[in-house]
Amino acid sequence: MARQPVVSEEVAAALRDGRPVVALESTIFSTLGLPAPHNRTALERCKQAIVAGGGVPAVTAVLDGAWRVGLRPAEEERVLLGTRKMAERDLAVAAAQGWEVGVTTVSATLALADLAGVRVFATGGIGGVHRGAEASGDISADLDALANRPVVTVSAGAKAFLDLPRTLEYLETAGVPVLGWRHDWFPAFYARSSGLPVPHRVESAKEVAAVLANRARERTGVLVAAPIPVEDEIAAEPIDAAIDTALRACAERGITGGAVTPFVLARIEEATGGRSVPANVALAEHNAAIAADIAAALAAI
Repeated sequence: MARQPVVSEEVAAALRDGRPVVALESTIFSTLGLPAPHNRTALERCKQAIVAGGGVPAVTAVLDGAWRVGLRPAEEERVLLGTRKMAERDLAVAAAQGWEVGVTTVSATLALADLAGVRVFATGGIGGVHRGAEASGDISADLDALANRPVVTVSAGAKAFLDLPRTLEYLETAGVPVLGWRHDWFPAFYARSSGLPVPHRVESAKEVAAVLANRARERTGVLVAAPIPVEDEIAAEPIDAAIDTALRACAERGITGGAVTPFVLARIEEATGGRSVPANVALAEHNAAIAADIAAALAAI
């Protein structure tokens, strides 16, 4: 039997009472996700969006070797300064070695949410198949977690620098339902559309809850792709140019795996004159609000 996470009193009470709970990853709220003070702003706005939707936010992390689902304010302060990122595979090591602070990626958050009984998770963008994966084999653990954790993940698609067609193909092969939230196109994080159609469109949280309830594979999750709000969208041209330059620099410097994301995001921030950071905060808040609605719909059934 897998080790169980420590669940905060607030989250545990909500789960016992059948009230909506939304898991949040902690990488986006750390120094690895957004620069200060924007990481703190993102945390507060995401939590407020969940509470406004009638839900209870559950930030995930490892603190002093303990897997945590739901944090007190003083513990959230530690996460804001976190510099050690964890995927699902790292959870066991973090516990065994007693890491002081480990911030969770999508895959680690999905694992902890599943173990705690939380069925909805909000993030910014998922990881996926990296460009050039046919040679490097670089595919994010997020996709395997989506395929094996029965949790609804709400995201603004996948990170823009990934191979989005191959990412969607991988999700299809893994049997993960991909749902466009009131939208026909798979988002590209800062852009509302990648030009790739989503397999299915949904109009309501009730529909998403029904999809989770009617899966053919009991352990498979559901991905809800919610485009960034119109007013926060950034044109694709400067983003694409920055991504191409950053990925070439990664190749030249031997930057691979989990180190790629913060490197590329920093270059995108430079190329957009800082506009990418508030856009990231806005889409995270938007996803949290949608996730709260879905959690409420799941609680109702």
